[in-house]
Amino acid sequence: MVVATAVACSGQVVDPSLSASIVDGTALPVPESLLTTPGQLQTAAPWGTPAATGTFAPDATSQRFPGGLLIADRLNNRLVAVNDDGTILWRFPVDGSLPAGQTFSADDAFVTPDGKSVLANEESNQIVVRIDIATETIVWQYGTYGVKGSGPNQLWTPDDAYPLPNGDVTIADIKNCRVIEVTPGGQIVKQWGAPGNCTHNPPTSLARPNGDTPLADGGMLVTEITGSRVVRLSATGAVVFDVHVPVRYPSDAQLLADGNILVVDYSNPGAVLVVDPSSGTTVYRYGPASGPGSLNRPSLAIPLSDGTFAANDDYNHRIVVIDPKTNSIVWTYGHDGQPSAADGYLNLPDGIDVAPAGSFR
Repeated sequence: MVVATAVACSGQVVDPSLSASIVDGTALPVPESLLTTPGQLQTAAPWGTPAATGTFAPDATSQRFPGGLLIADRLNNRLVAVNDDGTILWRFPVDGSLPAGQTFSADDAFVTPDGKSVLANEESNQIVVRIDIATETIVWQYGTYGVKGSGPNQLWTPDDAYPLPNGDVTIADIKNCRVIEVTPGGQIVKQWGAPGNCTHNPPTSLARPNGDTPLADGGMLVTEITGSRVVRLSATGAVVFDVHVPVRYPSDAQLLADGNILVVDYSNPGAVLVVDPSSGTTVYRYGPASGPGSLNRPSLAIPLSDGTFAANDDYNHRIVVIDPKTNSIVWTYGHDGQPSAADGYLNLPDGIDVAPAGSFR
């Protein structure tokens, strides 16, 4: 059994009344006080100061990952699914998983709603694949392996391949500056943006989109690298909001239940932020500048059912869970700054997803 560990390291909540914009790449000063609940201030420890360390013993009555946490372990060329105590439930690939002549290098992976398969995008291989969980084999592919392009069955740096309830797949095709929806038969049925036009004018043109999160209403949350923007589109493609987020390099924004945006700053040091899209104001920020709580190019943060956030801490080679109530890391998988292929270790983990119950048996 691999034991996950917990370290509590101070983060920071930003007073919502303050502006959160970045000018010339420099964040505005962050106050020393923490807004823990509306109207209640608490003095913060300095960024990066560890408050506690120890071994994580999960409460058996409160599981964050009832179906397992899927991790795209990029430089180990594998996927692993783990439970709350760090036990590995599933691995990919195994002998016989891959088509002849292909390697595997997923940077994001998402479990389908039925819990039976995984969609993984391979940026460096220019493909998206569907993996059958039970047989651990690739059963579907879009894109031509090793070939970048914008023609039929071609992608150029594909990111975030999300499964839709109707069986289609959305793909953020970064360097083609588009998001596409592809059927199981390989047909593009919807496209936002267009190859060769990488300007910001959604939904007609997109500026290097690296996130295409599907929404419950049939819309989509698009993250654009150039210009640090997050755009919410309706089911018909209309712009619901279009906001600049105060980060140097935004990645894979998510929509929270209250309508705010959860987004990471893929920088070193990096940060996890919650932004009010109506004003562009940062209402929460975790981003220690140094120490064991600091993040090194986090690429994705997702909300968990207990109110915490799970995040890839890519270049620290770990997955972390951040509790915004205590502004601390409360769970980790992997070893800070120690890349390895051994059980319990990771090497540039770049994607996570919480699986439906029963996905990995």
